[in-house]
Amino acid sequence: MAVSGMSAGRSAMRMGPAELVQAAAMARRFYLEGKSKIQIAEEFGVSRFKVARVLETALERDLVRIEIRVPAELDAERSDALRARYGLRHAVVVESPAEAEESPDPENLGEVAADLLGELVNEGDVLGLAWGRSTIHMAAALDRLPPCTVVQLTGVYDAGTAERGSVEAVRRAAQVSGGDAHPIYAPMLLPDAATAAALRHQTGIARAFEYFDKVTVACVSIGSWEPGISTVHDMLSDEERAHYASLGVAAEMSAHLFDAEGRRVGRDLGERCITVEADRLRRIPEVVAIAGGQRKAAAIDAVLRSGLVTSLVTDTSAADALMTAGPPPRPALNRADPDGP
Repeated sequence: MAVSGMSAGRSAMRMGPAELVQAAAMARRFYLEGKSKIQIAEEFGVSRFKVARVLETALERDLVRIEIRVPAELDAERSDALRARYGLRHAVVVESPAEAEESPDPENLGEVAADLLGELVNEGDVLGLAWGRSTIHMAAALDRLPPCTVVQLTGVYDAGTAERGSVEAVRRAAQVSGGDAHPIYAPMLLPDAATAAALRHQTGIARAFEYFDKVTVACVSIGSWEPGISTVHDMLSDEERAHYASLGVAAEMSAHLFDAEGRRVGRDLGERCITVEADRLRRIPEVVAIAGGQRKAAAIDAVLRSGLVTSLVTDTSAADALMTAGPPPRPALNRADPDGP
């Protein structure tokens, strides 16, 4: 917000010099010094109604100019439009470099998401982090968090890379916050449901699962159902991919699959996965998804339609596609059942 006290345009010159000086002084008190209209009225010996009229006239006659500014990398107009369309609590759209528009999840999304978590997480919260490249970038960019517990919500893409992936993200977030960390040292996808069930009962993993119902803020990634953009897609066999594709899968989030309308499909896959259940995700007060790029737009739309996500950090490329992606969905904040009617 900028106030130019003596910006004397043609219309402003219709005011006499005494009026200009007084209006500029009142405007400085109100806009720059934060004084109330009553305080200004007492100082100048006039009524608060006179102060209100002077301030209104100052705006009309270009004596005061109000500018709303956000950092250059944030697109406030798209952010607000996207929030309204999907009924989100928060939507933050990041301006990505032109050369990165086709790339999924530009790294600067993680930096903005880290700042958003700094706003959303309060002391004593339980922060949940799911596997994903964007959440790993977010954790690496964290520089402030109030004291909170950090728990891993999914297994890892490859147990051999745990130290460089979501386990390290959980440790990093806990280090920044000064809270406890509860990582999961297990693959996300197991060969069968029995192996997954046995792992869930192991001490360390069971301890992490005990925190799932306590999570107050969660951070998740979204994947399109195609090579290199969905972790789960890449872990399955060709036969399994074809099977789930036949069910109409359009998106994946934390090993949960969704069709284009946001309905969960292929729920049998979840039985083989180490991941937070969809109904638990739905009960988390704040679920922030980090996903961008035009190639992910349809997948983001599908997950937002599920009602599991309350907030989104994305980029202009994905946002433009989302704004024209079919009829407006039901509001996410209703947190509708992701399995549909």
